[in-house]
Amino acid sequence: MSARQNEFGQSIGPDLPGWTPRPQPPRRAVEGRFCRLEPIDPARHADDLHAAYAQAPDGRDWTYLGVERPADADGTQAYIERISKSTDPLHFAVIDKQSGRAVGSLALMRIDPANGAIEVGTVNFSPLLKNTPMSTEAQYLLMKLAFDELGYRRYEWKCDNFNEPSKRAALRLGFRYEGLFRQAVVYKGRTRDTAWFSIIDGEWPALRTAFERWLAPDNFDAQERQRMSLDKFRLPSS
Repeated sequence: MSARQNEFGQSIGPDLPGWTPRPQPPRRAVEGRFCRLEPIDPARHADDLHAAYAQAPDGRDWTYLGVERPADADGTQAYIERISKSTDPLHFAVIDKQSGRAVGSLALMRIDPANGAIEVGTVNFSPLLKNTPMSTEAQYLLMKLAFDELGYRRYEWKCDNFNEPSKRAALRLGFRYEGLFRQAVVYKGRTRDTAWFSIIDGEWPALRTAFERWLAPDNFDAQERQRMSLDKFRLPSS
């Protein structure tokens, strides 16, 4: 960020003429080519999500979430009912457009309209969603909603510093590492150092182009395997 000086000779940041608080994210579906994001609904999504999460052989996907893996279908139903009532986090089910079934969820959270900052979190992708074009597209769709439709300035990703897959995912998606907040959170009876990542609005146009090129039909073969990886479409960071 370039600095300028006020009348006291102090360095200050750029003006934001005409800045107004950003809108709250809408509770509506967001369409993609591979997937659709729907506001999470127990009646529509709980059974599908229970079946999708049951594809995992154990509970390791829940280690770094704030809740434990539900023990059975009733537990999943209760969990989905609880999170469906929340507006922050605002949870979305990821719908596989081929099967029409929910295969995971993620949320917009720590929503700060006054400062134009928003976070993606509570990412819970089942084995049916991981390592598929849908998983990347789901992240892209929420970024596009935040930056292009709602006009947010800052899009955040935070995770337990021991969560190596989450940190790798953030970097693959174009987030920049900002640092470590030590002993920032207590959850599940343990302490958490939180790794912070972000994308800001000035970085978004180049990232958007990379996502769109990666998601284009000609980047996938008949089995929906990528021809070129996402990082090959990104310009080097300045």
